[in-house]
Amino acid sequence: MAIYIMLKNWRSNRITFTCFVLSAALLSSVLIDFLFGATIAVLLILQLAVVIVALRCNAKFAYFTAIFEAVIFNFLFTTPRYSLQMLHMDDMLNLLVFITVALTASQLAEHYQRQQNELKQVQLRNSILLSVSHDLRTPLATIIGTLTTLKEYMGKLSESDKIELLDSATAESHRLHQYIENLLQATKLQHGALKFNKSEESILNVVNQTITRFSESRLRIKLVIDTPLPTLFISSSLIEQAIFNVLDNALRYTPSNKTVNIKAYQAGNNVILDIQDEGDGITNDQAAHIFDLFYTESPHKSSDSGAGLGLAVAKGILTAHQGQIEAVAVTHGCLIRISLPVSKESYK
Repeated sequence: MAIYIMLKNWRSNRITFTCFVLSAALLSSVLIDFLFGATIAVLLILQLAVVIVALRCNAKFAYFTAIFEAVIFNFLFTTPRYSLQMLHMDDMLNLLVFITVALTASQLAEHYQRQQNELKQVQLRNSILLSVSHDLRTPLATIIGTLTTLKEYMGKLSESDKIELLDSATAESHRLHQYIENLLQATKLQHGALKFNKSEESILNVVNQTITRFSESRLRIKLVIDTPLPTLFISSSLIEQAIFNVLDNALRYTPSNKTVNIKAYQAGNNVILDIQDEGDGITNDQAAHIFDLFYTESPHKSSDSGAGLGLAVAKGILTAHQGQIEAVAVTHGCLIRISLPVSKESYK
């Protein structure tokens, strides 16, 4: 997992990625020039590097790559070698074509990225609309049906029946509220508009506050603390929502006669929460996608009964706190590991 995170961070660093692509292109070009002396092949490799940088980064990085490679091509691969002079018209023409194609490719790549971003936004809006039309209708229909029954048969219902109907409407109302909250947070996360204030908090207080939100189900949640835990610099309300989403998901797929276990401990400069259920578990492929927005193929669906929002929102919140969330392979059930960095203030 650590290797995967390092690779992901490396790919997200545009400067590091550009330097790596340039180094690989130059090494390949030198090797091809040494073995075959093929100038055109060298130019094609350098051109490919520009396209890769343009697609992965942006046009500015691609322009830099093109200019840098043009200078290197002149310096290393044209006569006279190891100088910035050119004596042959073919080399000048090749370099001119290279720069023209590189700049054009950069523009096309930037246009492609804009189109992809616009397509993602359209897909997000469509997914939200589909999710809203389905997942709002179910609890609303239950609430309307329950209250209508209560109103029409108020005089004929026993006190226990009335309480049962009111409890059902209340539960669906809480479910609807949680769904709307997740939907709003998911939209903010996708648009980079999630703003929050951090303060020094006890993670145990946040976990206990989250557990109390489950009414009767809280009796099925077992919290184990290995060692005294330091405070964290977090937004307690958002972290509570993230933990709630994971716990709600775990409770849904744990048999009613079994518990969901939370193990809290410190590992290095991070506080870890291991939340393990007693359900059927998930496959490796499902584990790789359960935190994706609107992913619902897994038997471990999100806390929104198929909306695919809960775990995605939890990941977004934790990522915004420089934390991590992952599904850890276990022999039974499903284990979700939450990791949050320890606040610097705790070391004072």
